[in-house]
Amino acid sequence: MSGSAATVSKEDVERVAELANLELGADETMRMQRDLNAILGYVNQLRQIDTSQVEPMAQVSDLFAGAEANGHGESLRADAVSASLERATVMASAPETDGAFFKTPKVIER
Repeated sequence: MSGSAATVSKEDVERVAELANLELGADETMRMQRDLNAILGYVNQLRQIDTSQVEPMAQVSDLFAGAEANGHGESLRADAVSASLERATVMASAPETDGAFFKTPKVIER
């Protein structure tokens, strides 16, 4: 995208609503269009900020690196392998199953 802000049209909102299987009234469509364009405006403002001196961060968890050492006491638990539940035990408490998978009612009708 160039430096200019993209805009969301009424048709864009209607198409996304259709894809999401949502029924929006005319006032909701207008409000959604306004809100999405406001969000894009904020994103455009953020794009204009000079971040050339900001160190890249690959993971949010990098914030916790060394937290215990600096006295903040924040840490993430260590990954550890543990036993999982037996399939038969899990399926025994399922409302409906074929023995290997949970059965669920169809929720999307198209």
